[in-house]
Amino acid sequence: MAKPFQIVTTIHKDVTERLTQVNPTLAAEARKVLDVNKSERHIRGGLATKEKYLHQHVSVD
Repeated sequence: MAKPFQIVTTIHKDVTERLTQVNPTLAAEARKVLDVNKSERHIRGGLATKEKYLHQHVSVD
């Protein structure tokens, strides 16, 4: 994604800061998606951890 714009930064920075200057409407839509992702990521992390420990077998010697 960065190559067509000749930008050497993270995509997140491009979407949150630079896209506003290029296309404000698209930037607003992207911001909504990023905000939802940010608000839900701790839940996905917790579910992944729960899933990890559900599949581990406890060995009692």
